[in-house]
Amino acid sequence: MKIVMFTDAYWPRVNGVTVSVESFSRALIKAGHQVVIVCSFYPESQAVDRMSSPTMDRRETMDDPVVIRVPSYPLPISKEDRLAKFHKWFWVSKQLNSFDPDIIHVQTEFIIGEFGFYYAKLHNLPVTYTFHTLWEDYVANYIPFAPEFLMRFIARRIVKHMAKRADAIIAPSEQIREVLVRYKVKKPVHLLPTGIDPSLFTHPQEEVEAFRSSLENRYPVIRGKRILLFAGRVGKEKNLSFLLSCAPEIFRRCGDTVLILAGNGPDLPQFMEEAEELGIADRCVFPGYLDRKDLSLLYPLARVFTFPSVTETQGLVTIEAMLSGTPVVAIGAMGTITVMGGDHGGFMVGHDREEFTRRVLELLEDDALWAKKSAEAREHARDWTIDTMTSRLELIYQEIRRL
Repeated sequence: MKIVMFTDAYWPRVNGVTVSVESFSRALIKAGHQVVIVCSFYPESQAVDRMSSPTMDRRETMDDPVVIRVPSYPLPISKEDRLAKFHKWFWVSKQLNSFDPDIIHVQTEFIIGEFGFYYAKLHNLPVTYTFHTLWEDYVANYIPFAPEFLMRFIARRIVKHMAKRADAIIAPSEQIREVLVRYKVKKPVHLLPTGIDPSLFTHPQEEVEAFRSSLENRYPVIRGKRILLFAGRVGKEKNLSFLLSCAPEIFRRCGDTVLILAGNGPDLPQFMEEAEELGIADRCVFPGYLDRKDLSLLYPLARVFTFPSVTETQGLVTIEAMLSGTPVVAIGAMGTITVMGGDHGGFMVGHDREEFTRRVLELLEDDALWAKKSAEAREHARDWTIDTMTSRLELIYQEIRRL
């Protein structure tokens, strides 16, 4: 099959949608399909920001998807995000005509998503739509000056408008599927989490140790310490204030620990300030954005992966941590429930500071429990491999092609 994926989020934008699109596209290519990704252009500099013509990424290997980047505007409400220029539709359409796709897969609710639906309508192609982000919960963080009830209403209308035009809808978690039921979506909804390629998280021990050494040179506070790790977008929706509030008691009980919050985002200065106010700034490390390779080397260095988010649709970072043998303590909400399904590979807790802190301390203080949960994490993560999930995606594509 020839598949075109339409997404606003793609590298260098770091989030779960980017990981999902890349993971599935590479696995589909490995399975013998051809994949093109249409995405927004993310500038690296002011000079590049003035780019006015669409571009195509150079493919490093035949396993890479073809990537068409559409010129875009910066979003005033989120410096990290971009909005594609709609008038570039004609050039994109011309490129896709030469590709002659069989399936359109829309993975965004914005202009590039509209590109996908419009192209499918013109060429009578089936469309799959993945509802990645629960905008109803996120939108207040992006537009805090507008009435929340109005923003939620608009977010629901946009998602329902996308869903009603799709031939099949994918929900990455059971909680997202329940939201679509609440929205009274009539089309078939398939539960399909994003799988992870385990080979990305398998490294020789000497490579992991070399990475730790380089990290300690940059951040001497890490030297000789056990690491608590968070990885993800540094935004209010990740509930990082909750995690920081747990840290003082953990540090008091276990003086040989530090907290690394890996990632970038609009609220990074706020959380650095919170760490100062809590008196733990000297035990917190904010390394900013880490690429996939560095992050995959950081996971096995952590004693515990701490994940406080209550809005995560998939919780891919928890799978990545578990593939690395790092036990997880996470709040049982949204995608985390789907991934962990209970205390598999760590502890799934309530939104309770005392319980979260206690579980982290148990994994820090009990070596036998840690070893048990580490082995359990690796075993549990095997059910979330990309090959397994891609086989299910192929069946969805085949089903809508027969409609």
